[in-house]
Amino acid sequence: MRITILGGGPGGYVAALKAAQLGAKATVIEQDEVGGTCLNWGCIPTKSLIASAEVFHKAKHLSDFGIDLHGSVSPNLPKIMGRKNAIVATQVKGIRALFKSWGVVFMEGRGRLVGPKEIEVEKKDGSKERVEADRIIIATGSRPAEIPLFPFDGMRVLSSNDAVHTKEFPKSLLIVGAGVIGSEFACLFSGFGTEVTMVEILPRAVSTEDFEISEQLEREFKKSRIKLLKEMSIIKVEAKADGIHSYLSNGREIVTEKVLVSTGRAFNSEGIGIEALGIEKGTRGEILVNERMETNRPHIYAIGDVTGGMLLAHKASAEGKIAAANACGMETKIDRSVIPSAIFTSPEIGSVGLREHQAQEKGIKVKTGRFLFRGLGKAHAIGEITGFVKIVTDADTGRVVGTHIIGPHASDLIHEAALAIRCRLKGEDIAGMIHAHPTLAEAVMEASEDLHGASVHTLRK
Repeated sequence: MRITILGGGPGGYVAALKAAQLGAKATVIEQDEVGGTCLNWGCIPTKSLIASAEVFHKAKHLSDFGIDLHGSVSPNLPKIMGRKNAIVATQVKGIRALFKSWGVVFMEGRGRLVGPKEIEVEKKDGSKERVEADRIIIATGSRPAEIPLFPFDGMRVLSSNDAVHTKEFPKSLLIVGAGVIGSEFACLFSGFGTEVTMVEILPRAVSTEDFEISEQLEREFKKSRIKLLKEMSIIKVEAKADGIHSYLSNGREIVTEKVLVSTGRAFNSEGIGIEALGIEKGTRGEILVNERMETNRPHIYAIGDVTGGMLLAHKASAEGKIAAANACGMETKIDRSVIPSAIFTSPEIGSVGLREHQAQEKGIKVKTGRFLFRGLGKAHAIGEITGFVKIVTDADTGRVVGTHIIGPHASDLIHEAALAIRCRLKGEDIAGMIHAHPTLAEAVMEASEDLHGASVHTLRK
């Protein structure tokens, strides 16, 4: 079985490795570098930079931990970027080593479907080569959406891709959009001393999250002196000698050194030959697939960002495994009911399942339990007491239908709740499991106990 994957991001490269494990001859075609956006411009480089910002923050507060530092502490951007680049290079090398280990063929170049079982690859030297395949998996991903009002120049008007390669921390920065990407960059740049202003057209930051999570994050923005202007839009932008002038819908004018646009992503579904084959797309350009990751054309699959939905690397990887298995003759379907998400703001956010308002909109009688991290000894020990755990259950059945965490290591803690939802567990199942002490995971247990007013570390109401 010859399986060719168009795109080497977290969906594509995982699909190739899974196909190889199942005995197929796998080929990956990628015009940039293995790992895609996640490894080269998104998940890994941003988290590397955020890690540096967190260490810098802690270094400025060493005295809180009883450590005396004689002399000042300051960020060294070239070294920060060097560390980030080294981490990315190591991960890229690792994927290439996995390809070699499993016999995956890697072709560098831009691929285009020229038939239901054939892809033409234009290599960097201009030469072309055709690859025949029994099955094709499209994993071309997404890119920062370009908006005419904000023409990216890589210097003063930045995309998220530009931001991870910044050569300086600007004195002031306007971030357009307070969603996941915008909020992460706001915390990152603010952590290095940039004066950050955010403009969001919606009523709250990270609008996809639970209302209480948004409220807590907005409070933390204020503590960090990040200005958040909600329910506003930018109607005009002008580049002048003293900076970028942004004119808001309320008549206000903001002048900043740079502007970072984080208002969405566009699907890489054009220019790859799918129109000629009659592969169906949605209204936004996403490739339409079923639960088996099949397009409407036989033996052609699509996975990851290019299919729309939640644009998450781990979702793409899961879909890659499903598509590869089906391409090899198996019968598997993707389960999208339990997909955790993580936002690497300060503090972190982790969520899975239904938000409280979503559960109510579905007619579910809701019961919630909460616990503040400040009630944990471990949180005090590490000096991170901000945030809480919120568990949402079906009041009639007791089953956990959603969990939302904002606080230290929220991105790690959320997986206990994800497993509980997948296994249809009740809040009492989590509460009844003994959790190690002292750990941050105790907050999940305490929040579960709070569903029935049984949290022993919560003040009596």
